[in-house]
Amino acid sequence: MPETVEAPLSDYEAELIRSSLTVVEPLAGEITVYFYAILFARYPDVRSMFPEGMDPQRDRLLGALLRIVDLVDDPESLVRFCAHLGRDHRKFGTRPAHFPAVGECLLDALARYAGSAWTPDVAAAWAKAYGAVAQMMIDAAEQDEAVRPAVWHATVVHRVSRGRGIAEITVRPHSPYAYAAGQYVSVETPWWPRSWRHYSVANAPREDGTLTFHVRAVDGGSVSGALVHRASVGDVIRLGPPTGDMVLDAAGHRKLLFVAGGTGLAPIRALVEEVDRRGGRHQVELFLGARTVAELYGFDEMLRLAQRHHWLTVKGAVSHEQIPGIRGLLPDVLAEYGPWYEHDVFLSGPAQMVASAKAKLILNGTAPHRIHHDPFETPGLSAS
Repeated sequence: MPETVEAPLSDYEAELIRSSLTVVEPLAGEITVYFYAILFARYPDVRSMFPEGMDPQRDRLLGALLRIVDLVDDPESLVRFCAHLGRDHRKFGTRPAHFPAVGECLLDALARYAGSAWTPDVAAAWAKAYGAVAQMMIDAAEQDEAVRPAVWHATVVHRVSRGRGIAEITVRPHSPYAYAAGQYVSVETPWWPRSWRHYSVANAPREDGTLTFHVRAVDGGSVSGALVHRASVGDVIRLGPPTGDMVLDAAGHRKLLFVAGGTGLAPIRALVEEVDRRGGRHQVELFLGARTVAELYGFDEMLRLAQRHHWLTVKGAVSHEQIPGIRGLLPDVLAEYGPWYEHDVFLSGPAQMVASAKAKLILNGTAPHRIHHDPFETPGLSAS
């Protein structure tokens, strides 16, 4: 990526898009339903690219749209986000020819619900923005296609129940799968074709190439339910490309603070392994938090690691149970034990916890660029 990236829109065009979005955002659910209805009616061939159940897909469309609008005047971040979308969409079979159809239907849906707010200038700004985003995605997909596949088949080689609806599933990809500790992966099962869910890899890269996921089954979670209750050794799943910037190379300081809330331990566990692989050159403070002791997922394992590694310190906190030791919500516990301005911070867990912890850390002197976490819509342990 070049050092400076030109903004795709003028300040005036960006403001037009933001203003019009405030008009249609309360109607977002209706807009996405209408968008997919006209897309499938006008271009029926694309229906086979989508899952049978469309509700999660509608949520993802809205999330991506809001994120793009949020980044419209941050061109470098916009290019990075759109490049990720372009690479990731290869697994759906997306081709350059699909983008004009999607753009046509998206703008028609926005125009229908924006009403009088959809002026010629607004329409032109949206068309220009969509064209820029589509081209960024196409360029990234073409570059990615030249160096790696769109999907990887992987065989389940180990499965163990961890209780409370959580299963530890290890898979071996059929071809080399390069990723970094802390990244997450989209997974598709044979029982729910075209339904993809994100899961963080719970280990640093291994010599045998295997990856381990910690999956929790939740009510209505088709993919998680299939993985926890149906998958067995020998089954073959599909993996999308790895993604995420919550990697050790993002750290500039020798001191690290790792924070995992609830079942968000998977990427943090992988990062601990990566520190060990690199010779323990970092000092790591690890905080795990949950509502109760029973929900303090992976705590005993982390304590055993701390006993073996002088560079690792582990503390657990619970918020809704009277026990000896640390009590309280993780953001409050971090504030009590801080400040952490000399550390790079890696956060994983529920979006509300991550957002609250980030705000408190910044308030107490941690530089925002030293705080690393996955996008809020991609939890460390997927709940779908």
